[in-house]
Amino acid sequence: MMDRDTIPISLTVPSAFHGPDGAGHTERVIAAEAAIAMSYRGSSHAVMMATPSDLEDFAVGFSLTEGIIDHPDEITGIEVLAFEAGIELQISLADEPGDAFVRRRRSMAGPVGCGLCGLESLDAAMRSVPAVAEKGLRLTEADIHRAVDGLSALQPLFAETRAVHGAGFFHPDHGIVMVREDVGRHNALDKLIGGMARGSISAANGAIVVTSRLSVEMVQKAAICGAPVLIAISAPTALAIETAENAGITLVAIARRDGFSVFTRAERIV
Repeated sequence: MMDRDTIPISLTVPSAFHGPDGAGHTERVIAAEAAIAMSYRGSSHAVMMATPSDLEDFAVGFSLTEGIIDHPDEITGIEVLAFEAGIELQISLADEPGDAFVRRRRSMAGPVGCGLCGLESLDAAMRSVPAVAEKGLRLTEADIHRAVDGLSALQPLFAETRAVHGAGFFHPDHGIVMVREDVGRHNALDKLIGGMARGSISAANGAIVVTSRLSVEMVQKAAICGAPVLIAISAPTALAIETAENAGITLVAIARRDGFSVFTRAERIV
């Protein structure tokens, strides 16, 4: 077994650079990637390829968005075990896991770009999600730009590697209050949701901002944590738009400095 503190989140590697002035040897900082197993009561539930950082947040967020728990207090302990082959997160629960534990169990390792890989039924992948409560949140065009710019400024691993996604929470009165990064966009969002839950930060009071495209599982996760607004710098899929509309989420995408598009529930953008 290894010391978890010795597991790097980035590595410096040699490379040959080719440019207009010729070629030469240099070094680049590269993002680390590891197999991370989520285990409950001694049984492996899923193995995700992810950045080995913010692991307790990852465990809580994954457990919440998979429906294994409804509240972070249902987790009584998280033990991080580091091995040469990867990392195991042993998650202790106060009670026996419910039906979602069986329905959402993964039969394969989840690649960094896939948040639904390994599920064994269509019903598990296309699960219904709760409707987001309407609490009167309104954001201005300036808020959208502040959220996107603020997230970009708070991604140190991306600045080093140019290889990770970011997920942040924007509060209109405080700006970006939390950011998590990962090589997988869905992992970054799980880490953010877990970090917010552990910090008692309500998603209902602001917007989740992500650096990736918006596929259906990203909207599902946002709905489960109760976020009324989801902002992305890239485009959504058709199914993501449909899911957001049904969940009552305002979907803002292709958010750049020259503008953005609102695909659902536009009344929240004033």
